[in-house]
Amino acid sequence: MKKCGAIFDIAAKQDRLQELEAAMLEAGFWDNQELAQKTTREISELKRTIKRWQSVRDLYDDVQVLAELVDEAEDEGEGAELQAELDTSLASLEKAVDQLELESLLSGEYDASNAIVAIHPGAGGTEAQDWAAMLWRMYTRWAEDQGYSVEILDYQPGEEAGIKDVTLLIKGLYAYGYLKAEKGVHRLVRISPFDASGRRHTSFSSVEVLPEIEDDLTMEISPDDLRIDTYRSSGAGGQHVNKTESAVRITHLPTGIVVQCQSERSQHANRESAMKILRAKLMERQLAEQRAKLESIKGEQQEIAWGSQIRSYVFCPYTMVKDHRTNVEVGNVDAVMDGYLDPFIEAFLKMKR
Repeated sequence: MKKCGAIFDIAAKQDRLQELEAAMLEAGFWDNQELAQKTTREISELKRTIKRWQSVRDLYDDVQVLAELVDEAEDEGEGAELQAELDTSLASLEKAVDQLELESLLSGEYDASNAIVAIHPGAGGTEAQDWAAMLWRMYTRWAEDQGYSVEILDYQPGEEAGIKDVTLLIKGLYAYGYLKAEKGVHRLVRISPFDASGRRHTSFSSVEVLPEIEDDLTMEISPDDLRIDTYRSSGAGGQHVNKTESAVRITHLPTGIVVQCQSERSQHANRESAMKILRAKLMERQLAEQRAKLESIKGEQQEIAWGSQIRSYVFCPYTMVKDHRTNVEVGNVDAVMDGYLDPFIEAFLKMKR
């Protein structure tokens, strides 16, 4: 466990936790509600991380005890059941250590943040819109498997099937750190259910992943730079959604960035959610400009079409999902569509390391 402790720098996290808990006891701490909320969130995340490391350490201690018992039982000519228990515990320990090592790769400034995921279908009408809806389901299943919550910030249904656009807020520790591996164009090959001739079709959708940026002093947005429009929401939601102008569209005039939200019942709540998306997009733009200056290249905007895909999902004539950046392949395409993304995410993070 020395290796795990070093990788995860657990001592530094324990020191940080003590520092924050001491700060909470100081007079006037709760006067600044925004700072207090950020501090309590960080404390909660640190406690979760430390608890996970401690559980792995405890599992390691149990394995050591079991190994000693197996050695003693073998000397007496017994121990088959103990050996089976030891094998199971070793497998659990290996999986837990791998997970800690994976989280150690998530050291970016916003890796621990919630993730804003936007899915946009490419050209192809209903076929592409249906593919976008399949990706939406895939990421929702993945998030649920991770214990994350999913909130729909914006939803534009397709005319016949699928979606024209959807924006999700996936809430959970390291949600952005993991899902940043999914940013890019995703390609589908299948027999189209919308083609009466049963021909094979290729469809594309793009996935945009941004960290949720809290409102802080490092991202100042002048009210004079914003044009805010309200309109009636579309889609499900009942009479209130359809008859009141609760949906909000915000245009950032200096950059031309447009964001919108219609998921909440109140205009105020939709405005707050739209501002979160805008802050994330402005931060992404700022980081892209910094990279452009350093590397003298343009941003990574790609056409949602052939040649720009990061991953291909093939349903016919064979079944396979292949990531073109890491060359990781998974033959069970149904499992991937049900949220089994771990092999792709892990390979991407290790490649970036």
